[in-house]
Amino acid sequence: MKHPDSAACNAPFALAELRAGVSKWDIRHKIWDYMEANNLADFPRPVHHRIPNFKGSFEMSSSVQAWDVFDKAREVKVDPDKPLEGIRLAALQGVRDYSVPVGLDAKVHVDLVVVGSVAVSEKGFRIGKGEGFADLEYAMMVSMGAVREDTVVVTAVHDCQVVDIPEDLLGNHDLTVDYILTPTRIIKTGCNHPKPQGILWHKISHEMLGKIPVLKNLRHREKQEGKDVALKDEQRDVPAADKPVRVAKKSRPERSSFQDQASLSQASPEGGASPDSSPLPDAPVAVYVGSIPQGTRVGELKDALRQCHATPARLTWQGAQHRAFLSYGDKATADAAVVALQGLSLHGSPLRVELARSQLSKTGSRPR
Repeated sequence: MKHPDSAACNAPFALAELRAGVSKWDIRHKIWDYMEANNLADFPRPVHHRIPNFKGSFEMSSSVQAWDVFDKAREVKVDPDKPLEGIRLAALQGVRDYSVPVGLDAKVHVDLVVVGSVAVSEKGFRIGKGEGFADLEYAMMVSMGAVREDTVVVTAVHDCQVVDIPEDLLGNHDLTVDYILTPTRIIKTGCNHPKPQGILWHKISHEMLGKIPVLKNLRHREKQEGKDVALKDEQRDVPAADKPVRVAKKSRPERSSFQDQASLSQASPEGGASPDSSPLPDAPVAVYVGSIPQGTRVGELKDALRQCHATPARLTWQGAQHRAFLSYGDKATADAAVVALQGLSLHGSPLRVELARSQLSKTGSRPR
């Protein structure tokens, strides 16, 4: 598995740059920027907010066919990402049944799962494009019994996409990989970080449930089995891992969730929205964040909040209005967060941060 472009970019950027306060979005953007600057991807371009269609990806299909792990697999699930097109073609060689709908009660055992990645480490830690669908699809297959402990998970990337990824960035919903395919090598990761053990319903929103109909069926089935299927929007008690961090203290990064991937791609033009008079339900103290630039993802805002040590107990994302509401446990924490977030910018645009209007009516003044 050899491609002429790969030798030039085994180290696209200094790994030291990824260690201090790094986030998943930092790593994604470094990979995307590097691949664009060095013309390492084919259509579609630019690669930002995509699984990059790296050069040499299609040619890998001939090598994959001769790989013993691939040859032994009888049931293969390959994600629809563009750089996996050659592997999908290889998987179809000699296959009689493909793209056949599978019911939740079907007796299917998937031997091999192939996922796309933006970045992956030699230890098997993977970062996707930020929408969480590969993680969720795997969790859904676990829930229906289609994948088991012996199911092999593989990703295919350019050599420059293999970088160090801090383990503390991984959440319990994140999918890890057993093998990494590049145009020059096959890496066996030996990863022992646990893969998703099923659907984490407390990280699923009603919005996502509406977008993925099969989730409703899986939720109903698990509810009948007596499992806790309360959704993120329905959680009344904040889990210990997600409790707010006092602004004065430093903490490890909060785990990202499937809902972190909502975007403003269809948001209306900035209209100078002012703080809403109805902040988060059940929120003790709410902080308004406005003037969020179009194209921003909620995960980027969450990363910025963590870096400012102002992680809220809950975040309500109102993309169409270019704003968000942050819920804090008490007035002192909310005030400290407002101070910490003054001057915060995303994509070069300064954000408007202040107590929500309902809080201002209680104090009788507006923060400066």
